[in-house]
Amino acid sequence: MKIAFFSTKSYDRESFDRFLSKSGHEITYFDSKLDKHTVHLAEGHGAVCSFVNDQIDAGILKKLDQLGIKLIALRCAGYNQVDLKAAEELGIPIVRVPAYSPEAVAEHAFALILTLSRKTHKAYNRVRENNFSLEGLTGINIHGKTVGVIGTGAIGRAFCRIAKGFGCKILAFDIFENDEMKDLGVEYLPLKEVLAKSHIISLHCPLTPETKHLINTETITYMQNGIALINTSRGALIETKSVIKALKKGKIGFLGIDVYEQEEHIFFKNLSEEIIQDEQIARLMTFPNVLITGHQAFLTKEALEQIASVTLSNITSFEKGESLTNEIKAS
Repeated sequence: MKIAFFSTKSYDRESFDRFLSKSGHEITYFDSKLDKHTVHLAEGHGAVCSFVNDQIDAGILKKLDQLGIKLIALRCAGYNQVDLKAAEELGIPIVRVPAYSPEAVAEHAFALILTLSRKTHKAYNRVRENNFSLEGLTGINIHGKTVGVIGTGAIGRAFCRIAKGFGCKILAFDIFENDEMKDLGVEYLPLKEVLAKSHIISLHCPLTPETKHLINTETITYMQNGIALINTSRGALIETKSVIKALKKGKIGFLGIDVYEQEEHIFFKNLSEEIIQDEQIARLMTFPNVLITGHQAFLTKEALEQIASVTLSNITSFEKGESLTNEIKAS
């Protein structure tokens, strides 16, 4: 099958080309993201491969249908960017990669925690300037802290196992409690209690209408003063303006984010020669206790190989008329 591949980066080409020759498929790589201005590039292809910031709304889907696109293959786990109802009405199946490397994202979440708690990013910059002073670098132990985990899917469970190894007490909130986590010692509690009792909160739930702005002015009031908040899931789980206010007041002591609710206009681009127009992320970057990475939690060799392998396998299954194990449906 001929595939129109949007939002291409060098690491995408490298990982997909490694599996492409054995798949029987043909890929046309496009650097641009999929939107109303670029959707015409899909003409002459049978499938579209898209990433997290390719907005596949009803209008885009209608155009793809007119262009003869039969399948949309997401090379990611999240699918909040897709209008599933519109896709179903048009008869265009949507497939995804549900669990490419839970450990990659969970490890990155802990990397944010460790960097913020021990200020290693500041120490790195100091030493490069021959400044070996320890003033202002006092950190905190992770051992013995209470960690609140919001969402215990594959990534949340991987994160819990890491936190257990650090000697943390683990509290969790999820509408589906996991027996494996209970055996590990994870205590499930209502959301309000998890927020109130934790020293560190890490978000690992999907973005849905129910979880959008889960962290907001009200829920922040439940938290302890000086809370460390980590988000490697979806940017819109956090209401940014509320978090900025909480940082200014000292309610949030540390913030580590790999995702941002308006990231599609910023992330995956080199804007080093430009002035950032997004005032909220520009404000966040002024805080000394905030660490931002540009949606790189997934970016490991192992994860990229899994993404490529599963995505191409999903397309092969569709082409052969087989059952689509990783299909997402509206209902």
